[in-house]
Amino acid sequence: MDGEGGDGCLAFPQKTDSVINVKVEFGEGEGKVPLDNIAKRAEAYKPKERVTYKRIKKYIEAKYGFKVHTTYIAEVKRDLRLPMYDAPNVVEELKQPRKHPTAEKVEAIKDALKHFDVI
Repeated sequence: MDGEGGDGCLAFPQKTDSVINVKVEFGEGEGKVPLDNIAKRAEAYKPKERVTYKRIKKYIEAKYGFKVHTTYIAEVKRDLRLPMYDAPNVVEELKQPRKHPTAEKVEAIKDALKHFDVI
């Protein structure tokens, strides 16, 4: 290929002769854009940190003083009909029957999910 389209035009954007210059002043006062508004708007667009099982487990251990297994977190999420992602280490058949979390652990997991705005 010679870099040209079917009509003989280059496949690259053409240079333009027009230029628009925009002058923006930041700070306080008339005609200026306040910096604190920019910071607030930027915060609103900032993506939330992903809520991982590891973060949920750390929160529960710090607040309640006990550990929970990831299968317990998954079971609570399933019961609440929350979105689940396919685990790369999923197995067809369990080697041992699945244990269910105690009521105390279920409540701790639900609290963690509320803390992280999942529910």
